[in-house]
Amino acid sequence: MKNMTGWAAALALTAGMSLQAQTNELTVQVKKPGAPIQSTMYGLFFEDINYAADGGLYAELVKNRSFEFPQHLLGWQSFGKVTVLDDGPFERNPHYVRLAYSGHDHKQTGLDNEGFFGIGVQAGEEYRFSVWARVPQGGKGRIRVELIDLASADERQAVASESLEFESAEWKKYQLILKPSKTLERAKLRIFLRDKQTVDLEHVSLFPVDTWNGHENGLRKDLAQALADIKPGVFRFPGGCIVEGTEQPDRYNWKNSVGPVENRPLNLNRWQYTFTHRFYPDYYQSYGLGFYEYFLLSEEIGSEPLPILNCGLVCQYQNNKMEAHVPVCDLDSYIQDALDLIEFANGSADTEWGKLRADMGHPAPFNLKFIGIGNEQWGPEYPERLEPFIKAIRAAYPDIQIVGSSGPNSEGEQFDYLWPEMRRLKADLVDEHFYRPEKWFLAQGARYDNYDRKGPKVFAGEYACHGKGKKWNHFHAALLEAAFMTGLERNADIVHMATYAPLFAHVDGWQWRPDMIWFDNLRSVRTCSYYVQQLYSHYKGTHVLPLTMDKQPVTGAEGQNGLFASAVVDKNTNEIIIKVANTSDRPQPLKLTLAGMKKNATLTSGRCIKFSSPDPDIDNTVDQPNRVVPREAPIEVSGQAVETTLEPQTFAVYILK
Repeated sequence: MKNMTGWAAALALTAGMSLQAQTNELTVQVKKPGAPIQSTMYGLFFEDINYAADGGLYAELVKNRSFEFPQHLLGWQSFGKVTVLDDGPFERNPHYVRLAYSGHDHKQTGLDNEGFFGIGVQAGEEYRFSVWARVPQGGKGRIRVELIDLASADERQAVASESLEFESAEWKKYQLILKPSKTLERAKLRIFLRDKQTVDLEHVSLFPVDTWNGHENGLRKDLAQALADIKPGVFRFPGGCIVEGTEQPDRYNWKNSVGPVENRPLNLNRWQYTFTHRFYPDYYQSYGLGFYEYFLLSEEIGSEPLPILNCGLVCQYQNNKMEAHVPVCDLDSYIQDALDLIEFANGSADTEWGKLRADMGHPAPFNLKFIGIGNEQWGPEYPERLEPFIKAIRAAYPDIQIVGSSGPNSEGEQFDYLWPEMRRLKADLVDEHFYRPEKWFLAQGARYDNYDRKGPKVFAGEYACHGKGKKWNHFHAALLEAAFMTGLERNADIVHMATYAPLFAHVDGWQWRPDMIWFDNLRSVRTCSYYVQQLYSHYKGTHVLPLTMDKQPVTGAEGQNGLFASAVVDKNTNEIIIKVANTSDRPQPLKLTLAGMKKNATLTSGRCIKFSSPDPDIDNTVDQPNRVVPREAPIEVSGQAVETTLEPQTFAVYILK
């Protein structure tokens, strides 16, 4: 965040406009620190919607790499003599292709792969092509591997081309490096058979060499970096509704997502068919981004992992027939899945699942502390299934904190039914979801002021402000999210986690909006909502401080004079941090007073990060990624107070020392 040229001048101008306005005095009691703020307070929620995993965060560039889509060549275009067979080397991915001589030297045999809305490559960067292959009749076989420029007048113009030779009748893994001479957003991968010898190919893969932290089965670097830059305290995965599935076989099964990547079976993504306006019949989960990779990413970005598991219920929106759900008496294998997951994350290498984690490259435990059971289920069928999970987990792992759900809505009949049930079952946290309009966010600043402090804590697990008539990202929605979040922060004794959703969206493959981070095949953009989350996470402090506005407690109920505020202390840096959202259309003079300081103590420094937009209906885009970003500047401090003006429709973070 950099200083904006002319920022001080703009501030002075605004201050001049508001000389006659009444000053709003915010008084912070610095010697009365309240509730500690959990390290998990602000975090991330990941779900494979909008091509967030395959085609997004997971850096694989080949679609249907193991030919396991029900239409086995979906995503591929074959030419010449190509056959799909099903007795391959990987039990759970048995299909592969056989390339045979076409019968004429001038007729080619091979395959093209379209990637995910094309294949994006950067000039001069290295891309690792790998394949499991054999020469079934013995001898030597060859292929040529190319990246093709689809925009070229000659479609066969290759921007990278290398040959690969196979010399075994047994299945082996081969690889080569492609280095494109040109940057392309929509290339395609082409494979030619180069002589008359038949070859078999399985698990055809293309990754950038430069992935996040250099992992070979890795993540797209810019997208993972955007997550790390938030400094999230918690990372929830893998969803969301994909945890449930529409039928039990479609649910996300974590055990299928670990082990050798070549043998992780394909899974149907329920978002494939959910939206008819954005219908993608080729949207599947390769499980290449699996629970091991999720745990590893959590560790590398410094967040607590929070896996969510199926509770025996499928998505009740899409399939609420009781026969679709697992009877309570048949839940044993599902409960064992939960216990085995904890062993996978935390067990020693002497245990069955801990050994698998170690064999995958991580001998040390991941130190899992939280687990969620069920997503946004409702009705009595949810708590009656949750209860045996809680009993089994408490008996085997009493230190693991269990997250339950309050259903899909932020209030109403199911919400009112489930909260008492979560208290009865003694869940540690309750996951609340609210995708709501602007009016709701303005009215809910005091939502948690009167929550029962004796029961479970709150996990605001999925939320986003949806503008009226404009269900897309824009600054005004982000501003109202910032206003609402002051209430989360002031109530940090009851709110222990909060995650915006959804996280990612491909500009060509989106299905739901708004979303926090958008991307195409080469670029990514951080939205206004991203920057609000980042500001809260970077400046969450360690303890809440009591705060009044004009001698009245700050409640956040509809805002006070259009202002929403919270205050914290960071005992590690000895900084007082005050967040203020001005949702009104007028400048607001502020006096920030620190009460309780020693008589002769004075402030030594101050700075302010402001977030505003000349147009509340705009956001950043992949073409204009820095159109709306926070700006930082020093502020004048005097004694034990700061006098300043907060511009209309602006979110500010004041850091005082």
